[in-house]
Amino acid sequence: MADRVYNFSPGPAVLPLAALEQAQRDLVALPGVGMSVMEISHRSKTFDAIFTETRQLLAELIGIPAGYTMLFLQGGASLQFAMLPMNFLRGVEKPADYVLTGTWGNKGKEEAEKQGQVNVVWDGKSHNYSYLPTAADLKLSADAAYLHVTSNETIQGVQFPGDPKFGTAPLVCDASSDFMCRPIDIRKYDVLYACAQKNAGIAGVAVVILKDEMLERTATGLPSMLDYQLHAKNDSLYNTPPVFAIYMLMLVCRWLKNDVGGLAKMEKRNREKAKLLYDVLDACGGFYQGHARPDSRSLMNVTFRLPNEEVETRFLTEAKTHRLIDLKGHRSVGGIRASIYNAMPVEGVKTLAEFMTDFQRRNG
Repeated sequence: MADRVYNFSPGPAVLPLAALEQAQRDLVALPGVGMSVMEISHRSKTFDAIFTETRQLLAELIGIPAGYTMLFLQGGASLQFAMLPMNFLRGVEKPADYVLTGTWGNKGKEEAEKQGQVNVVWDGKSHNYSYLPTAADLKLSADAAYLHVTSNETIQGVQFPGDPKFGTAPLVCDASSDFMCRPIDIRKYDVLYACAQKNAGIAGVAVVILKDEMLERTATGLPSMLDYQLHAKNDSLYNTPPVFAIYMLMLVCRWLKNDVGGLAKMEKRNREKAKLLYDVLDACGGFYQGHARPDSRSLMNVTFRLPNEEVETRFLTEAKTHRLIDLKGHRSVGGIRASIYNAMPVEGVKTLAEFMTDFQRRNG
């Protein structure tokens, strides 16, 4: 569509055009149903078909084997920051280990401290979270209830290059901002969770994937809506689920499978997009100052500064004239942030890279 801009927002983020167009066609009335997807009962056969297809597509795309439970919950990753320790740390005479690689890892740690003992095994604050640790850098507990990592930090623009594996404690991962951007080995994770509004759909639903044996370890006496085991027993239908958000997740999964061809091809496309921008950073002679160390760079969020705030303001203003929108860095760090999630087309990233090169030529 000619009037669509290139949306580099960190979330809610750009959606696949195919998914948006399908939602537009179905919005007033689903074919053969006579009602909008926003009107149907979550107990209806129509929603049951949507729910079943969504789970099947996710299981196929990610490669989820038997022995795992998939939940669709509300409250985003922020609720999971609290729900995790409530279920697995409350009343346990063990600490939870947290790897702090940026803003979101810290938020998760702060919520966990309200429920039990937390051991920070590594904190990148001293270098403003510009790189990630190796296994040798971590000071792990002897017997942790779980080890929490954040696979990608949107604000700092750092990402683990593959599936992290540290120690023997159950591995819990906040994958909110790189969910389905590449293949993963889900068997290496005991709990993996992600809000949808980065790569998987719209705000309102979070996907939580747990090993069944973890469900057996949940605390008792929790409020109903915060109890993983209760949600699992009720197939994520204990209360009214976010029907439209799950429907959009289904459409995005269809796009990933049918249009993209799966997560391996998605990763290839994402690497090509990220390289376009990092090549500009590497060739600019310091005009653009990338935040992340090269070995920790994110495929999803490219963060950098310009010589001063005045030049950054001019950059953002001029970018809008090229239909390059929402490039301002997070308020806590400033600078520029290009979020190039799955649905960002290559053409949008090429347009940004060309603009960056031209802007440097005129302002360097």
